[in-house]
Amino acid sequence: MATTQPWCGKNFKPRVFEKHPPTLCYDKPAAAQVAKSQYDDMRYKAIMGEMIESVVVPKRSARTWTMQQGDLCRITVCEGSQVGDLNFWNLENTQERFYSGKTRQLHSTHLRVYDRLWSCMPYLRPMATFVFDSLAAYGIDEDGGALHDVIGTRCDDYTYKLITGKDRIGSCHSSLVQAVVNERAMCEADVHDVWNIFMCTGFTRDTHQYFCKPSPARKGDYIEFIADMNLLVALSACPQGDVSIPVGQEVPDAKCHPLKVEIFRKKN
Repeated sequence: MATTQPWCGKNFKPRVFEKHPPTLCYDKPAAAQVAKSQYDDMRYKAIMGEMIESVVVPKRSARTWTMQQGDLCRITVCEGSQVGDLNFWNLENTQERFYSGKTRQLHSTHLRVYDRLWSCMPYLRPMATFVFDSLAAYGIDEDGGALHDVIGTRCDDYTYKLITGKDRIGSCHSSLVQAVVNERAMCEADVHDVWNIFMCTGFTRDTHQYFCKPSPARKGDYIEFIADMNLLVALSACPQGDVSIPVGQEVPDAKCHPLKVEIFRKKN
């Protein structure tokens, strides 16, 4: 039985708490589960169709692109180890956007193949489905670290100032803001919590603090997802590079690399 430490006084009796096994709060509803063969077939038809767009997101920058329902997006580590931050919006209604918290509740802290990315309330529906991961074998490591999390938010210059006391413009948040403002006539408030791809993260066992490890992604590694609605997508090539250096410390430019985006569409 777990006990508390006495507050004061000789006659204080520590409180004893009952132990209970963990209960999954959100057992996956039917909508969170996909027919794997159906999505494997959709993936195959898209890849065997045509590549309709290719975008290189420069290091320490962000870019946007659109997808039609059924399109497949492949994001590749094209030069060196690099993590990225993704935002998603409904192309026809950008008030409907990715909801990382509900995605985490319905699936896991770290997404795996056939997990889905969910939109915010009052819509709450799948926006995209994760269909391939070249790093799937990494699994969960000895420290509880895993890849592709929906627990971190995005690095930002506001938190950087809290840590260092210094002003800066150079984060995933500022890159995403610049991309949506310049490319889509949107605003800072449109940028939201992200899907952290290729990033190895977890919580420490003793203090439950968010930690990062250097990304295991190497040149040629990639993930793929299929759009479940018409999408506007934004990706930042994180200025933390492979996230081997804590936020607040100087990150050498050589640690940062671009990411390649390719969109595939099945033939009619």
